[in-house]
Amino acid sequence: MLNPLKTSSYDYTLPKNLIASYPVTPADEAKLLVYNRSANKITHTIFKHILDFLPKDIDICFNDTKVIKARLYGKKDTGGKIEILFNKPLSNDQYLIYIKGKVKQNTKLIFQDNLIANVILLNQDGTRVVEFYKNNQKLSFEQLIKIFDKIGHIPLPPYLNREDQEEDNTTYQTLFAKNYGAVAAPTASLHFTPELLEKLKQNFKTHYLTLHVGAGTFKPVDCNDILQHPMHSEFYNIPNDTKQLLDSNKKILAIGTTVTRTIEYYHQTKLQSSYADIFLHPCNKPKRVNYILTNFHLPKSTLIMLVASFIGLEQTLKIYQEAIKHQYRFFSYGDAMLIL
Repeated sequence: MLNPLKTSSYDYTLPKNLIASYPVTPADEAKLLVYNRSANKITHTIFKHILDFLPKDIDICFNDTKVIKARLYGKKDTGGKIEILFNKPLSNDQYLIYIKGKVKQNTKLIFQDNLIANVILLNQDGTRVVEFYKNNQKLSFEQLIKIFDKIGHIPLPPYLNREDQEEDNTTYQTLFAKNYGAVAAPTASLHFTPELLEKLKQNFKTHYLTLHVGAGTFKPVDCNDILQHPMHSEFYNIPNDTKQLLDSNKKILAIGTTVTRTIEYYHQTKLQSSYADIFLHPCNKPKRVNYILTNFHLPKSTLIMLVASFIGLEQTLKIYQEAIKHQYRFFSYGDAMLIL
């Protein structure tokens, strides 16, 4: 019996061969499933034809966050290899990270380019608070990003089950990525080629906001009741022109779950810059976003629950089965779905 508040209701079986390890090239050759809610109709097409399906009276909103080379390999000062995943900056030039392997407080982690991290706090949730130094100088976020660019690796999601490659520096970054801070790409935007994006801008008014996607986006929902899930928070900022759109009554197509969460959090709080921790699901539906473009998401994840907030649990599972039947590619480098 399906229950929209039970995590188990969002489970489905995905053949492993449908997990996309690499993107389609060119990007707009990806498959696109279009679901029209008012007609209850599914159309199968390819992404380059998306403009044929978009309503004429909409504004379109993108996330211009930029993915940091957030995965670093080094060693502990006591010896032993170490791998870290940068998550986000905190105050006072301290940073939240994940560390693969055990460390103690005050352990020093040593990386290339004379970069050193000092572990100052071990959190209960598995995150670690560190300070970064180079030549005994504490580093700001801007300084750190420049070093990460030289020695870090693009943090591909774990389900890709492979090391990052040179091409990922381009393919796991949107065409309009501008503001460093994400550790995961807003993947719905990865399907646009320069030509298709230009064509879109000629036909529709486009807007940008920034939400820095955190590692929490991959955190599985491991409680039985979804309302018990501790939703992660992510920093966002909404420029004035985008704020005007959100305050209007114009219809909005959100390109991705990150844009959707930002807009809906702003709609509730009216905070132009803050930390969004909104959890959208069938019992907490979107109130400002009209349409969404998104990829196909992990079973029992907050992202598939967000999709269900638009079209309901039962319809979500039906569409996912339809996508599996038609051999759609799933997850970050996979195919797309447009909900109208």
